[in-house]
Amino acid sequence: MKVVIAIDSLKGSLTSMEAGYAISEGICRADANAEVIVRPLADGGEGTVDALVCGMNGVIQNVMVTGPLGTPVSCEYGIIEQSKTAVIEMSGAAGIILVSEEKRNPFYTTTYGVGEVIRDAISKGCRRFIVGIGGSATNDGGIGMLQALGYGFLDKEGKQVPFGACGLGLLDSINTDYVIPELAECEFRIACDVTNVLCGEQGCSAVFGPQKGADPSMIMQMDRWLGYYADLAREKFPKANPQQAGTGAAGGLGFAFLTFTNAVLESGIKIVLDETSLEQYVQDADIVITGEGCLDGQTVMGKAPIGVAKLAKKFNKPVIAFAGSVTKEAIECNKNGIDAFFPILRSIVTLEEAMKPENAKVNMTNTAEQVFRLWNIR
Repeated sequence: MKVVIAIDSLKGSLTSMEAGYAISEGICRADANAEVIVRPLADGGEGTVDALVCGMNGVIQNVMVTGPLGTPVSCEYGIIEQSKTAVIEMSGAAGIILVSEEKRNPFYTTTYGVGEVIRDAISKGCRRFIVGIGGSATNDGGIGMLQALGYGFLDKEGKQVPFGACGLGLLDSINTDYVIPELAECEFRIACDVTNVLCGEQGCSAVFGPQKGADPSMIMQMDRWLGYYADLAREKFPKANPQQAGTGAAGGLGFAFLTFTNAVLESGIKIVLDETSLEQYVQDADIVITGEGCLDGQTVMGKAPIGVAKLAKKFNKPVIAFAGSVTKEAIECNKNGIDAFFPILRSIVTLEEAMKPENAKVNMTNTAEQVFRLWNIR
């Protein structure tokens, strides 16, 4: 029996690979002759760096960069040596988790640190990039990132505008004279599951501004500034299209990547499935296993386990999912490729106890063992 495991992390408890190996241990207890392959899984958001680095023989890098408030932060990213691919989560340099609630103000938060991470990876030979852009604290249209890469976003006096969305309010011209030359050699796959445009009622300011600290007056100003920024960008880059789906992601960072770099916006799970070559492992599997921390109604909305299930069903493979917990809405998973799912909790415990890594590992292993004991008596 050949089993392929690709399970998302149980956030705060087990990484993707830790969960996968826990399941593998349980399967091998039930069937010592089973061939079990564990592959990394993520959806382009939190955990993507860890999953791809651990699952693809990568190396973790740490670099000090400018955080969203302009103060230094240590950002972790990964390099897959074989393909010289950098794996970056923008939230590590400009994430809302780095800003306390009372200090959230998109007028001043910047993506400059994201550009510094990219520069660091370029200096280490990377020319391919996978960038997850969820969880931002910013609404600067990505100009901070671009400034770090050498672009000039200049005011009427020819000086670089300040950090944050307020810099867009002073923007008069865009200069490309000092862009680092290596950027032209780089390709970016941007993990983006947001379809919002740059401006308007469905734009980044209106939809995401409030959670980043913007009031209605600020939202109107930022939306206007972003519109002018897009008009200026189009003068130098005819491909600039603020109406393209995803340009509003991460406070306009999607627009910056699409306009100023060689980038594509793609579903996060699609990128991960491609980069890990999961399809070649699934083709001749007898059963495929996936899962995540909590299976619920949101799982079917493009999250990682459904991506795995859809891939497995291309080859008519049975799919089982394990999860820390499940809700009644998880039944929708059965309509979307997951044949059966199993919560791993085995007794009444507190959430804190359930999430302890050592407890989660034992529960995952024991549940997998019992499921595959049943599988073996078919």
